Amino acid sequence: MSGRYLVTGGAGYVGSVVAAHLLEAGHRVTVLDDLSTGFREAVPAGAEFVEGRVQDAARLLDGPPAAGGDGPAYDAVLHFAASSQVGESVVRPEKYWSNNVGGTMALLDAMRGAGVRTLVFSSTAATYGEPEEVPIPEDAPTAPTNPYGASKLAVDHMIAGECAAHGLAAVSLRYFNVAGAYRGPSGTVLGERHDPESHLIPLVLDVALGRREAISVYGDDYPTPDGTCVRDYIHVADLAEAHLLALVAAEAGEHLVCNLGNGNGFSVREVIRTVREVTGHPIPEKVAPRRGGDPAFLVASADRARRRLGWRPSRPELKDIVADAWAFARGRETRSTSGGGA
Repeated sequence: MSGRYLVTGGAGYVGSVVAAHLLEAGHRVTVLDDLSTGFREAVPAGAEFVEGRVQDAARLLDGPPAAGGDGPAYDAVLHFAASSQVGESVVRPEKYWSNNVGGTMALLDAMRGAGVRTLVFSSTAATYGEPEEVPIPEDAPTAPTNPYGASKLAVDHMIAGECAAHGLAAVSLRYFNVAGAYRGPSGTVLGERHDPESHLIPLVLDVALGRREAISVYGDDYPTPDGTCVRDYIHVADLAEAHLLALVAAEAGEHLVCNLGNGNGFSVREVIRTVREVTGHPIPEKVAPRRGGDPAFLVASADRARRRLGWRPSRPELKDIVADAWAFARGRETRSTSGGGA
């Protein structure tokens, strides 16, 4: 049965792909985004777009019933609107408390007032901080090492309280690195782009495109097989599918927290080697000092997501993730040089 969903931050990378999946499943979608980091052209065709902050959600949620009658205007909210740069959070923590915590508090108030009782929250595995065990389970201690992770953890605590006190049905999905691109049945292609860019795969692809001379490897003396940090990568389409499954799994009064990951980590140098293989470019690298707070291994256990959501990644191979990201990056480069825009 089709529903109507509000996607906050739906002009961003993950939010836009989730919005596309919802549309392709036959649902009606409204995207709310202030375009501070998102892109208007990333909003998939068929979605209603409203420019505004997550604090503006009340005016949408208070609209006419979704399917006539006396029900709420939306069946659920999928919440992606957040500031998400770890480095920036260290020097501008106030921005992260205001946007991530304050924005979500306003959203929860609006949902409660409008009678919208289901929420899927895009959280982060940065809530765990330095892990005591790998792969990281959901019951691992949460000790974030930066204001970004701390703000996301605070939101999870707020959601848990809302579920217990007011019967909200909520699922928080925690994950590390998202990559790849998504091509929908309609021909829509959605991929990763940030300004400034801080994620490894698009940065390495920039070297292949000639936008950078080399890729920096921050530390090559970690206790890992090749001395570089190991991270969990998940294809953006697999991530989107998890969000749709979470809508079905959400239960009134429960705050379900699920980690998402492919079950295997890839080192920085494995990523670089894979990009070399996919692009045919030599990808020069230079070793730089370690960055503070970078653990050697960050890999999430997705066992609970398999049990509770019925989710299993269908695109776990790093080469496939990189190939999709490369196709998107080359397409953007072609459009840019031909005057077609990004």
